[in-house]
Amino acid sequence: MTQSISDNRATAIGATTVLNWALLAALTQLAGPVPPFLLTALAFGIAFLCFALWLGLRGESLFTPLKQPPAVWMLGVCGLFGYHALYFVAQQNAPPANAGLISYLWPLLIVLFVALLPGERLRIIHVAGSLLGFAGAALLVGGDVNAGGSVLGYAAAFACAFLWSGYSVLSRATRNVPTAAVGGFCLVTALLAALCHWLFEPTRLPVGIGWLGVLGLGLGPVGSAFFTWDVGVKHGDLRLLGLLAYFTPLLSTVALILTGYAEPTPLLALAAGLITLGMLVGSGRLHRNLWRKPGS
Repeated sequence: MTQSISDNRATAIGATTVLNWALLAALTQLAGPVPPFLLTALAFGIAFLCFALWLGLRGESLFTPLKQPPAVWMLGVCGLFGYHALYFVAQQNAPPANAGLISYLWPLLIVLFVALLPGERLRIIHVAGSLLGFAGAALLVGGDVNAGGSVLGYAAAFACAFLWSGYSVLSRATRNVPTAAVGGFCLVTALLAALCHWLFEPTRLPVGIGWLGVLGLGLGPVGSAFFTWDVGVKHGDLRLLGLLAYFTPLLSTVALILTGYAEPTPLLALAAGLITLGMLVGSGRLHRNLWRKPGS
């Protein structure tokens, strides 16, 4: 029972990541036209500084959780930096809608890859639920899908999806590694992003209120979100988290509408219905309710 409660709590903590990531687009808009690698370096740098401050206030060592095997560092840095780097390459070398839709295959891949873990198996409801969720996300992310782009762009988008889903599932194998180690991954990601900015981008710093957007990113979607996701994928219901991830583009669109960066459309309601149905089907909740005996 204790383990079940622990798993449920970890899943709930992981689910808050979806709310965090839903603010990514709005905060990015607020940050203004900052080059992507520079924005990544600033946000992850803020995330690391907040993490170091949090440890300091708790009287804990900054270096103890960073003493991890090379394989753990490779997984963490490839997951955080690799995903963002590939995403930028995809966006710059393929139509943004196409690249976004392909890269957003990662929740579906998580649901499928979980079947490879010990004691897990893939059922038809998992596949059906994830496909319904992907259809809902496609309505929001797909938008104006068109031909064009290079092989590099599309390859990067597919690699993006496989990298983040692989990172999420493989993190299960490192569940004994403390979540505090994510702070180190944030630091290395910030340094690598700064290097890429220096090599490939012109410098354009945020102006005025744009710094609030950068701060918000470092505190939320590009900061605490990776810590809560780590707790969820290591100790929670990974398949359910994959299904819940489809709410990210839906809630992101709502956030953009509420902040005045987008207009509401009829597709929003349809996408909401498909994503919710996909979550209910894939998690088995709809199946249990339909087949539950009256009075039970």
